[in-house]
Amino acid sequence: MTNTTTVLVGTTKGAFLVDGDAERGNWQVRGPFCDGWPINHVVADETTGAIWAGGGGDFHGAGVWRSEDGGESWTLTRLSAGEVDDWAASDPEVAGFFGWLAGDPPPFGKAFSQVWSLNAAHGRLHAGTKPATLLVSSDGGDTFAWVDGLSDHPSRPDWNGGAAGLVLHTILPDPGDATRMWVAISAAGVFATEDGGTTWERRNRLSNAESCADHDHPAAPRDGETGHCVHNMMRASDGTLYQQNHHGVWRSRDGGRSWDDINDGLPSTFGFPIAVHPRDPGMVWTLPLNGDSAGRFPPEAKAAVWKSTDGGESWAGKRDGLPQEGCFFTVLRQAMTRDEADPAGVYFGTNSGSVFASRDEGETWDEIARHLPTILSVEVMAR
Repeated sequence: MTNTTTVLVGTTKGAFLVDGDAERGNWQVRGPFCDGWPINHVVADETTGAIWAGGGGDFHGAGVWRSEDGGESWTLTRLSAGEVDDWAASDPEVAGFFGWLAGDPPPFGKAFSQVWSLNAAHGRLHAGTKPATLLVSSDGGDTFAWVDGLSDHPSRPDWNGGAAGLVLHTILPDPGDATRMWVAISAAGVFATEDGGTTWERRNRLSNAESCADHDHPAAPRDGETGHCVHNMMRASDGTLYQQNHHGVWRSRDGGRSWDDINDGLPSTFGFPIAVHPRDPGMVWTLPLNGDSAGRFPPEAKAAVWKSTDGGESWAGKRDGLPQEGCFFTVLRQAMTRDEADPAGVYFGTNSGSVFASRDEGETWDEIARHLPTILSVEVMAR
């Protein structure tokens, strides 16, 4: 058992850290950090304790914040320019008000407005942006470079953004092979590399196209492929991939080369997050919402995390400790995760500012934080 568990929370008003004890209880909230920037994703390296927070927007531009002392202090690597740069460069009073200092321009100009996702593995830090590009850092986030093989993919002219824009929101490296990685882009689909990012293959093929004949939404499966509007994707310990798509939950046992429909038993095909057990590849959690245009809240306004123990062949709703009346929150694509404890903990955050945690693999739930800003992401660091 670890000494502490820290839930890393990205919100529209900065990053927050929710600290628990060795029993994953007595939770305390710290923050906001990162000068109140919109923070889309917060991740950590549990071996070193380093924490990174990626975010930004049209006003600030994009950047990655880093803390090496458990969140006590933070430094910013700016990656792209925002409106504040234009204002401050021409008006000293505005510059002083925002604490803006003249210096070298951000390295990527205005090529993108936000960092949407981060992943630290194999001594590298990857960042996904809006519009969708992939960046890599080999120095802990001090400097970044393009992953040109993805940016220059032949299908790039055909990529279309979802409601949140064209965002690269999921980065999944193979823990045993630094040359293999999967990314998901809304709404361009799943891409994989097996040569360290030099070349990429688009992987959205259905294993059974006939099963999707009744889908008629623009983001639905068609032409033998899953819908390209992937909302979130996770990799299990045996390499199985699971994705929550705009139109359902899908499973791939061949690295994304083909996808199986595993929606039977779920109350809705629409949702944003998905999580997978750290050791049991058949244990999966998702949080269905009532539909794209029906409000995007739990069906019947009763919150439930749906759990499978057989790789999505069957599902059961877990409601103990979750609100069962008048529940209209949304759980966004990066706002659900699990830890690596035994039994595994599962966590999710809501757009109404609550964080819920389960210490028994999703069977029962407790609210461990409330009244935070809109929660955009949830990850966990145990030390």
